[in-house]
Amino acid sequence: MPIGMLDTRMTTSGQTVQRALAAASSLASPPLVVSHQAVRDPKSISQGPSRGARSLAATASSSRSAPTDHGLIMEREPLRLAPGEPLWVFGYGSIVWKVGFDFDERVICAARGYRRRFYQGSTDHRGTPEFPGRTVTLETCDADVNPPCWGAAYRVPPERAEEVLEILEVREKQYDKRIRLDLYDDNGDVVVRDAVTYIATGASENLNWLGEASIEEVAETIATAVGPSGANSEYLLNLADAMRGIGVHDPHLDELERRVREIKENRTGE
Repeated sequence: MPIGMLDTRMTTSGQTVQRALAAASSLASPPLVVSHQAVRDPKSISQGPSRGARSLAATASSSRSAPTDHGLIMEREPLRLAPGEPLWVFGYGSIVWKVGFDFDERVICAARGYRRRFYQGSTDHRGTPEFPGRTVTLETCDADVNPPCWGAAYRVPPERAEEVLEILEVREKQYDKRIRLDLYDDNGDVVVRDAVTYIATGASENLNWLGEASIEEVAETIATAVGPSGANSEYLLNLADAMRGIGVHDPHLDELERRVREIKENRTGE
């Protein structure tokens, strides 16, 4: 299939998905990293569930169907790239600290009009259908009032674009939207155009949506949930470390990290 039109429609079998599953599960670090360095403080930008965590799970289940694990890859429109055009991927969650695909350039940048929130339920990586974890998505917000969401964009050369997109479609299979967006530096200039990223929404087709909750409820879930990829808290702590590693200050992420550490320390002392 030509790179000019990468068909990523839903499929559950075949060599393409098998290759992507193998690659997504290994999440090997890329062999080549060329970073655009930027240091900033973007202020302009095994224990059972606790009572609070059990209450949260019950609340989520009562408002809509409980999140469920599934083998489906969300159906999406084909992604069209011009011949010879590279694929840019914006990472704002686990991709920042565990890329999982080959790339030849990384740019620290931000998405305007979005903020990072732990609204997506995870039943395949950081939780289970019985007790879903929480992973990040991008929530739209007023760009004139709210700071942008910082992360990293990865350039995939044209000859690897199809392969990497297949990996991402499986890795992000529980996220219901793939979007393209422009990314900015700390001067407000566009540094990457039409980057691809995956987000979760409250749409009915998203079987894993948990949605908004208090910082305390989110922290209780993250401190408790464990899935096939490990503890939900590990996901949060790795992300917080990765953000600090690229010079990013995210108050919401920092507060969640602080509260999760407190919860886990209190449980250890019980």
